[in-house]
Amino acid sequence: QVQLQESGPGLVKPSQTLSLTCTVFGGSITTSNYYWSWIRQPPGKGLEWIGYIAYSGSTYYSPSLKSRTSISRDTSKNQFTLQLSSVTPEDTAVYYCARSPSGAVQVYEYWGQGTQVTVSS
Repeated sequence: QVQLQESGPGLVKPSQTLSLTCTVFGGSITTSNYYWSWIRQPPGKGLEWIGYIAYSGSTYYSPSLKSRTSISRDTSKNQFTLQLSSVTPEDTAVYYCARSPSGAVQVYEYWGQGTQVTVSS
């Protein structure tokens, strides 16, 4: 059974960089053909895909967030990390990490429980 757990600060000031880590248990992030995504849900809105890091280490980001997004990984800790720069209150959301068996189709097998991030001074 794969489990994902998000961690990071719950409050970030405007213009700063949001940094969240997803720790994966029960499966390696380097196992072939799995894609590890970050997804968020702003209050009162739907889910928004941010980007993924593939089992190979390659990354792909949402065009609307690409200029501010970086996803990296630490294979020794079986973790992957989201960095979102120059945040504004519009980046306030519940942030989730998730695993998908496809890089082309947004179907997720496993999700973290989500972590609330508020952008406020």
